[in-house]
Amino acid sequence: MDIKTFAFAASSPPLPVIVAARLAGISPSIDTSLSTDSAPTFLFSDGLKLQGTFALLRYIGRVASLPNFYGQNAFESSQIDEWLEYAPILSSGPAFENACKYIDEYLEKRTFLVGYSLSIADIAIWAGLAGSGKRWESLRKSKKYTNLVRWFNSIVTEHGTALNEVTSAYVGKKGSGEPTANKSKDQSVITDRAKNVNGAVSENQKGGSKPSAEIDLPDAEVGKVRLRFAPEPSGYLHIGHSKAALLNKYFAERYQGQVIVRFDDTNPAKESNEFVDNLLKDIDTLGIKYEEITYTSDYFPELMEMAENLIRQGKAYVDDTPREQMQKERMDGIESKCRNNSVEENLKLWKEMIAGTERGLQCCIRGKLDMQDPNKSLRDPVYYRCNPMPHHRIGSKYKVYPTYDFACPYVDAREGITHALRSSEYHDRNAQYYRIQEDMGLRKVLIYEFSRLNLVYTLLSKRKLLWFVQNGKVDGWDDARFPTVQGIVRRGLKIEALIQFIVEQGASKNLNLMEWDKLWTINKKIIDPVCPRHTAVIAGKRVLLTLTDGPEKPFVRIIPRHKKYEAAGDKATTYTKRIWIDHVDAESISAGEEVTLMDWGNAIVKEIEKDQDGNITGLSGVLHLEGSVKTTKLKLTWLPEIDELVSLTLVEFDYLITKKKLEEGEDFIDVLNPCTKKEILAYGDSNMRNLQRGDVLQLERKGYFRCDVPFIRPSQPIVLYAIPDGRQQTGSK
Repeated sequence: MDIKTFAFAASSPPLPVIVAARLAGISPSIDTSLSTDSAPTFLFSDGLKLQGTFALLRYIGRVASLPNFYGQNAFESSQIDEWLEYAPILSSGPAFENACKYIDEYLEKRTFLVGYSLSIADIAIWAGLAGSGKRWESLRKSKKYTNLVRWFNSIVTEHGTALNEVTSAYVGKKGSGEPTANKSKDQSVITDRAKNVNGAVSENQKGGSKPSAEIDLPDAEVGKVRLRFAPEPSGYLHIGHSKAALLNKYFAERYQGQVIVRFDDTNPAKESNEFVDNLLKDIDTLGIKYEEITYTSDYFPELMEMAENLIRQGKAYVDDTPREQMQKERMDGIESKCRNNSVEENLKLWKEMIAGTERGLQCCIRGKLDMQDPNKSLRDPVYYRCNPMPHHRIGSKYKVYPTYDFACPYVDAREGITHALRSSEYHDRNAQYYRIQEDMGLRKVLIYEFSRLNLVYTLLSKRKLLWFVQNGKVDGWDDARFPTVQGIVRRGLKIEALIQFIVEQGASKNLNLMEWDKLWTINKKIIDPVCPRHTAVIAGKRVLLTLTDGPEKPFVRIIPRHKKYEAAGDKATTYTKRIWIDHVDAESISAGEEVTLMDWGNAIVKEIEKDQDGNITGLSGVLHLEGSVKTTKLKLTWLPEIDELVSLTLVEFDYLITKKKLEEGEDFIDVLNPCTKKEILAYGDSNMRNLQRGDVLQLERKGYFRCDVPFIRPSQPIVLYAIPDGRQQTGSK
């Protein structure tokens, strides 16, 4: 069964398949007439066909005569599959350099990615780098990733003729920055799908579920998609907003389109420039590249003109019905007494509203839609309200402000938005959105729904989060207990972990309640392979172990801060005759027991001293450095008895509420967690004086931490925030 035709889109050639076929001596006829969103395809002589970049690559690996091209056994084949799954990250902007770093470290003592000969894993990664154009060429010239460049160049040296033919035909001119080898359908599982730093498969995949499939936007055309991320500047960006922001980013990249950031600043009572500035900071943290920044307030004059036009056309009216009565009438389908007022009367009251008079303040503008519609969002929604408060951007120029329901359909159409992404909780208001655009005579903007991200024990309402800030329950919007982007980053979450967590869910419309554990598990896999190791001993009840044959004079050794990651640097460890250990460890030791002192060797505890209440007050023993660490049950962390130790405050956090999910109508104040922050005093090794704010480290046998307050002076402790590791929430629970 021979491959008759190899078909793919001319605009997105599957570079790894083309390279593999060339090296394997497979030469089918080429058909580049497929549409951009079609998967590359093999058409066989018997009429069968095979689709998908990596399906084709695996097929070549199996049939090629090249030795071990798809591994020499099942294990190597599975390793190759891991690399094929990893390869799409090289087509991602923000994750590209992290991927290069990971592969460079992996290749430190390897000639090939899998086994001892060239495989399709090497082809996939090589093609991913070559296809990135100017970005890889720039890194290749530098000395930043020597192992990766060595590996890349060795493949070029060995197979240069074939590779040069392929790259010259299918990759943009060197240095142009515009490679023609774009992401294929298989490669675009989700942009920024970051693999764990240690190369392990994510927990989601270990559980047997597949990675999120590629998501389509209805009626989207490559190069013509324009999206908007439109937060209200009434709080900081939280993890729920992150999903919307990252999905906009994903679709813009997939369809080679644009994202704009628009601030929906229609409610001066809640908004401020502080929120605008911090939202932009958070958007930048997420790695979202936007075309421009706009404000709904830029369109206030046009929106007022549109409101007046709708009044003149009989499609809107001014209503002075009290708010509570209006809500009841909408629920019951009862028309307002003002609904059939004359255009003249409506325009007169509209002018009163614009002037902010006492009479105007009693009124609002409502759309004249359908008070009998089963969908209550269509029962004459409010378009404009009076609000005498000054606006954070334009001061007191206006006394009337449009509602989100009125402004959003207009501004979306006005700014050329093709698709409006919104969470499925607003599904019932989609019909309202389309009806308002129709009444305005505007182009229809397609709505694309996705499920809201909900997390256990977590409040995402900005109104409720504001309550915690205003009532001093937290230290601010960036408090480590908050689900804001700044809060979870301060807690120790890496943005790569958040991106992976979000994109693995895709754009599902199914409402679900997510556990935090999965997010922190992803985070652990990113930080564990690279974060430096340090030692701490809890200050309370720490116990001295005297080594009778220990060094009479302290001496210092330089040892790695991370035994498997050289880039973490070195640390100086002092060895003394008397050392501190944790009280809980001292209680676990029996007289005569041999233990291992980490980064030193074995010791035998001879005597255990206790006070009259039976509390351990000291230990004494002798070194037994020739002993085997494999034979000891206890591996102890320790600190030397020296003046250079630093004071630490270890901070553990718990959830702000004690209930996984609030029921409808339930008040969150009734389920507040009375203890959400726990501080523990400790001492740390002297190397921790060099920590900077934001540094992530592991205190051996105690967990992962992020430095929140670095060393300033001996009297002020270094503050370290505990990072959950995915096994359970840290804190008082």
